[in-house]
Amino acid sequence: MTATLQSFATNINCVSCVRSVSSFLDDLEGVTIWRVDVEDDRKVLTVEGTASEDAIVRVVEDAGYDIRPLD
Repeated sequence: MTATLQSFATNINCVSCVRSVSSFLDDLEGVTIWRVDVEDDRKVLTVEGTASEDAIVRVVEDAGYDIRPLD
């Protein structure tokens, strides 16, 4: 599977929130690197790797955050 760059709108809005979702995303197979732009109003989560969109959405929701894919 080819690595892709995926973007999502979230409600991960501070450093503490980023820390709390870290273990979920770090442990997801296929995630090479991820980051959250808390300065953007959409709180954009960008994920690079081979993890599926569904898997990323599931782990972020499991961490207690809202997430939706950006087009």
